[in-house]
Amino acid sequence: MRVYKGLEDLPSFKNPVITIGSFDGVHLGHRKIIEQIITKAKEVNGESVIITFNPHPRLVLHNETKGVSLLSTLDEKIDALEKLNVDVLVVVPFTKTFSEISAQAYIEDFLVANFHPHTLIIGYDHHFGNNRSGNFAMLAEKKIDYHFELEEIAAQEISHIAISSTKIRAALFQGNVKMANEYLCNNYTVFGKVVHGEKKGRLLGFPTANLQVMDYDKLIPAKGVYVVNVKVGAHQYRGMMNIGTRPTIMDNDLVSLEVHILKLDQDLYGQYLTVEFLDRIRDEKKFSSLDELITQLTSDKKVAEAY
Repeated sequence: MRVYKGLEDLPSFKNPVITIGSFDGVHLGHRKIIEQIITKAKEVNGESVIITFNPHPRLVLHNETKGVSLLSTLDEKIDALEKLNVDVLVVVPFTKTFSEISAQAYIEDFLVANFHPHTLIIGYDHHFGNNRSGNFAMLAEKKIDYHFELEEIAAQEISHIAISSTKIRAALFQGNVKMANEYLCNNYTVFGKVVHGEKKGRLLGFPTANLQVMDYDKLIPAKGVYVVNVKVGAHQYRGMMNIGTRPTIMDNDLVSLEVHILKLDQDLYGQYLTVEFLDRIRDEKKFSSLDELITQLTSDKKVAEAY
């Protein structure tokens, strides 16, 4: 897959079959649309092209710094789309200025001038341009003038995308990572840098890597203990992750992500890890003593090892 970040130096695409969207999570609902553009591109001897935006439009339009819980970072999105054999991904910088262009300029100066689409495949509820004034009906009126075909994504498929996204987010907020993984068709992941912590886990016999997630708008699953896979460079290890405030040993409300990596005992400070969530072991809880906590951690480790 060829990836272009920005509109500068775009090549001339061959009979591009285009769809547009955030594709957050690249989940089960999205995949039907992706299959549709790939199939159509083959029929017209063209290329499948996805246009997406970065940062997320909600961050720009509503000045939101909290509450945008995204299922995938841009790098994760690129990786997922590449695995689905999309030909081209164009990541358009989303700005306030871009959001204020007229619907006519969106069609003429953005879509047609940059992409010369053979076919646009979009949903019936797709809106664009200043105040979201452009829609599918407007594109249907303009397709003859600008020489492109237009296909509608069925309302049922649009509904399925919305339902899938809602269910995935709800499942993650409840800690049900297995359900989320089913809808994503992949294991849910977080990516972060190992930073220094209080080193309490080492004193308990369970040294942990404290993970600082790199994207602040990335959705973090519910507090609890999870079975995970941890990618360290080219290697993968089984681990168990705690998301929470560590109430038995700490006296604050600061949520941390700590992962105990099985069969790996080395200094990881400053390194970057990818954590894949496999299943949830239990809720986070406050134990009456450190001995009771150690007993529980030993049990959690056995679950992770046997998973």
